[in-house]
Amino acid sequence: MAHIPDGVLSLPVLVAGTLAGAAGLALGVRQLGDRDIPRTALLAAVFFIASSLAFPLGPTSVHLLLGGLIGLMLGWKAFPAIFVGLLLQALLFGFGGLTTLGVDLVNMALPGVALAATIRPFIRAHHPARSAALAGAVAALSVIVTAGLVGVEIALSEPAFSPAVGLMAAAYLPLAAIEAVVTAFVTLYLLKVKPEMIGASAFIGSSS
Repeated sequence: MAHIPDGVLSLPVLVAGTLAGAAGLALGVRQLGDRDIPRTALLAAVFFIASSLAFPLGPTSVHLLLGGLIGLMLGWKAFPAIFVGLLLQALLFGFGGLTTLGVDLVNMALPGVALAATIRPFIRAHHPARSAALAGAVAALSVIVTAGLVGVEIALSEPAFSPAVGLMAAAYLPLAAIEAVVTAFVTLYLLKVKPEMIGASAFIGSSS
């Protein structure tokens, strides 16, 4: 349950998440140039579709997040891409809520953006296997961090739900493995056909 519905979180958690989400969104929009709009819109559509498909797993349900992949491809511009997807899901399907939009945005965008930033300097077109492995690790860790953030926010808002947090987080471990594989293969493909999409063009022909 990465989409948190209205009425679940306490006011302090909502305010903190809204402010953090607004800051990330503002930074992403400020970095968004005319040439970035088509790719950002495309990834917003990919996120919208992928994260709209929920699969039941035990007491909860899971869906693809793609935060690691989008964070790697867009950096801070992942915030406006994911925001658009979340807003449309809330308005069209009732996924999550409008009051929790900022919290959901932070949960799904920030882990991928932050983790991708740490490995982007090591993404090299002439080291595809290592680069794909790093990208896959970022994708898996992004899912785990997202699940952890959701669990902490719910536990802070309603301590009675704390015992269920561990079960919810465990449900996302298979998803983390799936996203790692998907992101690794997409990275391999992009390194062959369009490495600049993941920031690797500057390293083509490097000897390191």
